[in-house]
Amino acid sequence: MTEREKITWLENEFLTAIQSGHLATLEELLHNDQLFLKSQGQTITKQMDLTSHHEGTMFVEELTPTIEQINVINFTAVVMLVSSIRREMLGTPIHATFRYMRIGSHLPENGK
Repeated sequence: MTEREKITWLENEFLTAIQSGHLATLEELLHNDQLFLKSQGQTITKQMDLTSHHEGTMFVEELTPTIEQINVINFTAVVMLVSSIRREMLGTPIHATFRYMRIGSHLPENGK
């Protein structure tokens, strides 16, 4: 499997776990120091994100992603994607299209 194929596979695993609310997979895939930038500009941690899935404050009904670009630079991957999302956040329905950029690294001793 090429690096791009592996990154695409991991991205799909991550998106499937988000949509299905599979916390064990999210826990496994995300680094403990992972940070997220919400659309309103707030920064949240891995634990904050997992808590929102666990408590049901964020529920994803539909997620349609399109990976636009993957760049691999040494041990760093940059993934650009657009996702059409239908979700509920704190009881408020949201249907919108968002652009995401994920940056991750893979070192021999760090599989996340």
